[in-house]
Amino acid sequence: METKKDLIASTIRELLRITHLYARIEAMPIPVSEEVMVSTREAHTIQAIGEGENISVTQVADHFGITKSAASQMIAKLEKRGFLIKKPAAHSNKEFELSLTELGWCAFHAHEHFHGKDFAKLVDSLSAFPISQIATLSVLLETLGGVMQQRLSRHSQS
Repeated sequence: METKKDLIASTIRELLRITHLYARIEAMPIPVSEEVMVSTREAHTIQAIGEGENISVTQVADHFGITKSAASQMIAKLEKRGFLIKKPAAHSNKEFELSLTELGWCAFHAHEHFHGKDFAKLVDSLSAFPISQIATLSVLLETLGGVMQQRLSRHSQS
């Protein structure tokens, strides 16, 4: 019989396994056209910008739980490749508003097509669970995320 501590340890191991699988998926290329590819990580950034038209670099960083510097690097890379436009924000001389180019919108739709079936399958699979279990999972993931955020905060202060 498993103890509560054993079950927690087993759950953490499964979460680590899933994060490694997710990291592999994030590196997978997505074809935008015959000659243009984006990584899943790039496509997720493009998706966030497309869904929140004219969002800022800070909002992209907050959306993904990454530093503003990391978001800026990804945005600079995507801007250089022609997927987005960065223009000064009307409300601030320190912020920039981000919007997709025509190529960016092609990548946005390619990502939706590429991952749409997987997302629909995941939603369908999770729909079989009672809402109370989904709510519990959501709270558990928020708790794990909070612990990870604290660890990153401590690390960045060192």
